[in-house]
Amino acid sequence: MMESNSSSDALTGLSEAEAARRLQQHGYNELPSSKGRSLLATAWDVVREPMFLLLLACGTIYLILGDVQEALMLLGFVFVVLGITLYQERKTERALEALRDLSSPRALVIRGGERKRIAGRDVVPDDLVVLAEGDRVPADSVVLSCENLSTDESLLTGESVPVRKVAWDGVREMTRPGGEDLPFVFSGTLIVQGQGIAQVRATGVHTEMGNIGKALQTVQVEGTRLQREVGRLVRRVAILGLTLCVVVVVLYGLTRGNWLQGFLAGITLAMAVLPEEFPVVLTLFLALGAWRLSKMKVLARHVPVIETLGSATVLCVDKTGTLTVNRMSIRKLVVDETVHDVEQQKAQPLPEAFHEIVEFGILASQRDPFDPMEKAFHDLGNARLAHTEHLHALWKLERGYPLSPSLLAMSHVWKSPTGQEYVLAAKGAPEAIADLCHLNPERTQGIGNHVAAMAQDGLRVLGVARGVYWQQALPGEQHDFTFEFLGLVGLADPVRPTVPAAVQECYTAGIRVVMITGDHPTTAQSIAGQAGLKPFDEITTGPELDKIDEAELRRRVRTTNVFARMVPEQKLRLVHALKANGDVVAMTGDGVNDAPALKAAHIGIAMGGRGTDVAREAASLVLLDDDFASIVQSVRMGRRIFDHLQKAMTYIVAVHVPIAGMSLVPVLLGGPLALLPVHILFLELVIDPACSVVFEAEPEDADVMHRPPRNPMAPLFGSRILGLGLLEGASALLIVLAVYLSALWGWLNVSDAIALSFTTLVLANLGLIFANRSWTRTSWSTLRTPNAALWWVTGGTIFFLGLALYVPFLRDLFHFSTLHSDDLALCVAAGFVSILWFEGLKLFKQKWWA
Repeated sequence: MMESNSSSDALTGLSEAEAARRLQQHGYNELPSSKGRSLLATAWDVVREPMFLLLLACGTIYLILGDVQEALMLLGFVFVVLGITLYQERKTERALEALRDLSSPRALVIRGGERKRIAGRDVVPDDLVVLAEGDRVPADSVVLSCENLSTDESLLTGESVPVRKVAWDGVREMTRPGGEDLPFVFSGTLIVQGQGIAQVRATGVHTEMGNIGKALQTVQVEGTRLQREVGRLVRRVAILGLTLCVVVVVLYGLTRGNWLQGFLAGITLAMAVLPEEFPVVLTLFLALGAWRLSKMKVLARHVPVIETLGSATVLCVDKTGTLTVNRMSIRKLVVDETVHDVEQQKAQPLPEAFHEIVEFGILASQRDPFDPMEKAFHDLGNARLAHTEHLHALWKLERGYPLSPSLLAMSHVWKSPTGQEYVLAAKGAPEAIADLCHLNPERTQGIGNHVAAMAQDGLRVLGVARGVYWQQALPGEQHDFTFEFLGLVGLADPVRPTVPAAVQECYTAGIRVVMITGDHPTTAQSIAGQAGLKPFDEITTGPELDKIDEAELRRRVRTTNVFARMVPEQKLRLVHALKANGDVVAMTGDGVNDAPALKAAHIGIAMGGRGTDVAREAASLVLLDDDFASIVQSVRMGRRIFDHLQKAMTYIVAVHVPIAGMSLVPVLLGGPLALLPVHILFLELVIDPACSVVFEAEPEDADVMHRPPRNPMAPLFGSRILGLGLLEGASALLIVLAVYLSALWGWLNVSDAIALSFTTLVLANLGLIFANRSWTRTSWSTLRTPNAALWWVTGGTIFFLGLALYVPFLRDLFHFSTLHSDDLALCVAAGFVSILWFEGLKLFKQKWWA
């Protein structure tokens, strides 16, 4: 029942300036959630990590040995590495905080007379909030007008049965939740039926939810398959490092009798082997990936979905608003076999014969519509029927009969201020309206011919009917009324300009696009053709879907790309059938009934513009602009993130091989230590930003959308990735070791050998960074691709290496001798040679593919 104490048309709401003032006065509409860690707490967590405990152990040993300068140098480096780590942590937390802000419930408010969607946290007292089925109530409010409004208040009361709401009488004071026929709705509760307009009374901690101490869930970085895989790798390498550490300590102590130096050598090796970058890089890549998606108007509600995006093989999308622009207009009207083209005859008055179909189309719509089709009826009526008797602002809506899966039509029952009878208005699928009107087969066939002709033009076709009812008690079903068929309405919703190119990009990337719509099959086929779906001649309808078993459905979904006349519940069957065929499914949805399908899909995608809060909560991704092209960009971003994650991990494996080797081999050969803790720390200053910033900022490869989806079960560290990393690292180790041994066993002293081998190692490290930027293009060809972080890391490395080599105080701390120009030329050449084989392999692959 529609109840109101004020016309919603007259509601203008707060001005933006007043809303901003109240937001400043009352604060954000949010509850105190678990706060992010303080800088001190983050620092404490970092200090407790194994790498820093090893550094402290090294510093202690240097103090025992009486080498105060070395100990102070290590502590200085501790603070530098601590600063870098804190920067990475804070960058990750800021990205997650931005996602938390975006993922807060949305609210549709009336401000300055216009409806606009805002973040729920920006709602202020006295805001006018538009409530619709599937929405979360953003704040404690009083209902000003409503139609069949019911809410689920179980979150506050524990009572699972929905409760009815009525319009406020202007007198009743705010009460606690619970009970029927109250004019109050409460923050966090769910609208399960109807629509209404409410005025906010309390926000944030002053709401009922705030009073009982409920806290909002915060965005968490969830444990994923990738994170578990990284965890296993770290544990295995840590065990290997610890074992080698013990071996080195014992070997050094027994053969040389210097146990303190043995501990120092063992700790250096442990620092060299420990892959502490792995979990940091994974967390940072996923968090920043989610942040980058948000910049593309795609919200990752669950960060782990990013690792799944690159595996998607099927995109199941709705037509309206996703493939199309969701701005509908009425193009054609059909009454008594007469067709009127509204667009072509826009300058002429609407013929009298078509007034009634527009009038009852408006009566069958919401008074304040949010649905694009209902807006189109109102727009046409306001433009062409203004100042006529066909618009009824003073009529009262007595009851609404909603659309249902069994009957794709909706009806409104109205009462005029002067009439005694009820006036009926119905609209919906032409076959459903024909069924309501009990038309004979010949008339139904004639209507079907018109529908087919309009659908071939890509129009969404609705039937409209009217009726009169004299009895006082209204029946329970629409079929109990007597309706008269008025005619057909053809609505146009053009395909988004970006869609054909995005669909083609999907095909190039090996991804099928499946369109699911409630439209007539011919309309669906026309839009599918305009969008570029291939093939689009095979169509399955909802009624056909209900008649086939699961085996037949699994066979049909392998080739069918257009599903028409579908209701939301049938999406779930499609998802299960596609998954049973081995596909990785991305599914879009916007309604309450779409939630099960969104949950069941590997990647649930909710519409941010027109979607309900229930759909958003069930989905992994939310399209803030409802654009299909954004889904394709998300897949591209998912592939990019996974690619660069593999490159960063390969680089980490590769760079640790020569570091660990140069810590271990000299001990085994009985020579002096080639790497000391201070050297490891210097390398960490290069490795940390390189793996977490340089590779993350790298643009995607040109072929990222020209290859099939990756196997979702394929490990991040397959034999190919680990093999490549170990091979790159082994080649760098051989070169660095050759420089070290030739210097040591030739004509140079220990300081020369350490300086030459360390400089070669640093330059080989830079070579590994450049080599792994792309696995298909050579390093010199990637120089044309901008990456500011790369040049900062490269320039900073060379600058600080120069300081260590030529500032006497630092040179002594690093145990270096002075290198001359020919020495530096040797180091540069050796560093270049260490990656030469990989560059040659890239050239060979390019020629092979050509």
